[in-house]
Amino acid sequence: MKGKFSIGLQFILLLFSAVRADSQESLRVSLSLRNVVDLAISQSSSVKYVQNQDVNYYWRWKNHQTRFRPQLVLAGNLPDFENQTKPITQPDGSIEFTHVTQLQTSAQLALTQPIPQLGAYVYAASGLVRLQDFNNNTISYSGVPVSVGITQPLFAYNWMKWSRMTEPLVYEEAQKRFIESIEEISYNATARFFNYLKIQTDYSLAESNLSNSRDNLKIAEVKRGLGSISGNDFSRIQLSVFNAQKALNNARINLKNADYELKKYIGLDQDKVIELIIPLDMILWEVDPDLALTESMDNRKESPQFERRLIQADRDLTRAKREAGIGATLSMSYGVSNSADNLSGIYEDPEQQQNVRLALSVPIMDWGRSESRVKLAESQRELVLYDVDQDRQDFERGVVVQVEQFNLIKSQIATAEAADKVAEEGYKIALKKFQNGEISITDLNISLQEREGAKRDYIQSIENYWESYYRLREVTLYDFEFHQKIYYTNPMLGTQ
Repeated sequence: MKGKFSIGLQFILLLFSAVRADSQESLRVSLSLRNVVDLAISQSSSVKYVQNQDVNYYWRWKNHQTRFRPQLVLAGNLPDFENQTKPITQPDGSIEFTHVTQLQTSAQLALTQPIPQLGAYVYAASGLVRLQDFNNNTISYSGVPVSVGITQPLFAYNWMKWSRMTEPLVYEEAQKRFIESIEEISYNATARFFNYLKIQTDYSLAESNLSNSRDNLKIAEVKRGLGSISGNDFSRIQLSVFNAQKALNNARINLKNADYELKKYIGLDQDKVIELIIPLDMILWEVDPDLALTESMDNRKESPQFERRLIQADRDLTRAKREAGIGATLSMSYGVSNSADNLSGIYEDPEQQQNVRLALSVPIMDWGRSESRVKLAESQRELVLYDVDQDRQDFERGVVVQVEQFNLIKSQIATAEAADKVAEEGYKIALKKFQNGEISITDLNISLQEREGAKRDYIQSIENYWESYYRLREVTLYDFEFHQKIYYTNPMLGTQ
């Protein structure tokens, strides 16, 4: 019975171990650089923020468009009841206080349309008022069956015209910023990928060094028993084991931190066990600086941004000048109106009504306030012209420098790769010579440092390539690999 129980327990433990191993294997995932970038631009919190920001600018653009479309508005008082004593003007001009009890109901339907070129508003309206007097037990109606009019500012700052010039540039700038921001996320994901990869490489080197150091210590213990190694060399070999263990512990801590940061940034579950693949699928082509600069000026947000800044400077100067001069508003309307004891009577033989009004505002003396505002706007405009010119030059120079850096990476990678292979072979040879007693521990450590340095330099050269690759995409918004402009859709606007 006891034997059967033991066999059953062993079977359960074996089954549990198999299930646990399968579970761990299902959580293990190998990620290439492109996998990491794709995860970052599809599910990270950073891309969600960028998408929401883009939605905000989309609705700002839609709101701008609606401001210049016709507006049909129904307004009124339903009801307006009075029961109070109020002053009433009599036919002879005298005023008497009379107790009033009445119910007034009014409604107006108005269609308005702005005219951006003129800064004016035109409208058509129809209104009706019903008055019920409870004191006299009467009901009367008055109304304006139809009226049309226009309100035209004269010599004034026309905000509509300037808004129609700047808002399309703001929206274009936002669309290009959206694409640029996603490319920036790709770049940031690349930086985190290589931070993890370098630490992962350090961890692998630390494991290898610890294993080799322990093997060296075993050989040294045999030699000490034979009396063929000095106490100083044996102590240094022991110390190399402790140093290798210490380096492995530090690498393990750094790996956990890098693991957390990378998973957090790309939106990957923390319980996943990831292993990064060194991205060797590099395409070492030459980038044409003229093409890069042309695409950058066409695709980046800076082009509409420069234009918008110049327009806004002119706008602010125009506003300062307009507000410093004469202000006038011309209002004109034409329609028909009537009053009657019944509703249908309003529309029988209505009387014409016309209205023309010119409101003026003339500055007489402001002790130089208007002049100083104009001078300030002129000065600010000159500063904007200078800043835009400098920013454009810096932008163009930045693109050219990025292209030059990318074009120089090819030789750097080839050199680093060759050095890595030489250092690796040199370390293997040095390790065998040390174990055979041909070289000292000092020589072995030198070879070890050369190996680690060459490996890190090689990984760094690969990182330089990919960071430069994604930075070049970001500064041009052009895919040189497939020879096309970079474009992303916003899933949050998919139904709009």
